Amino acid sequence: MSALSPETGTAPQPRTAQRTRSTSESTVEVELNLDGTGRSEISTSVPFFDHMLTAFAKHSLTDLTVRATGDTHIDAHHTVEDISIVLGQAIREALGDKSGISRYGDALVPLDEALAQAVVDISGRPFLVHSGEPDGFEFHLIGGHFTGSLVRHAFEAITFHAGLTVHVRVLGGRDPHHIAEAEFKAFARAFRQAKAADPLVEGIPSTKGAL
Repeated sequence: MSALSPETGTAPQPRTAQRTRSTSESTVEVELNLDGTGRSEISTSVPFFDHMLTAFAKHSLTDLTVRATGDTHIDAHHTVEDISIVLGQAIREALGDKSGISRYGDALVPLDEALAQAVVDISGRPFLVHSGEPDGFEFHLIGGHFTGSLVRHAFEAITFHAGLTVHVRVLGGRDPHHIAEAEFKAFARAFRQAKAADPLVEGIPSTKGAL
């Protein structure tokens, strides 16, 4: 049940969405529930991205199903990008008019030697600031064929299509797997805060009256 029920006493609207995208490069299906418990069923044909999306679902308390296939024999790029586009679209749809949400979230997450911070504003204005990954990270193959550069690319696509303002900073780290995972977990925890209901908020948390 959504915590964003109106004061009329009527049942709250579920914050759920289902989106699909099919191109010559990939086929993607995404279902999500923003008021879930973190359950996930992820099959993207890119194993390391499965791992990252599972972590996102778990730590953002979003129930998430992703089924995708793509031309991964060429590169994981197309499939990761298209999944991130559809995930962002689903998040935006599920958020609805954003009435009663906290809007802002901030998280600092360690993973062994790695440390990442994410700040999220459900602003309706897409913007990503991403910094701190060590030199050469973007060229590293994580899990065999997930290139480090895809971490930032995934955040770019999610941010743009969800209408979020997101700042992600890597504050430390050596192992590329740990760095990437800390980034996704920090983003998940910050998003969890931002999407949550705030009982002190009446209506849409913006002086403009819309987000």
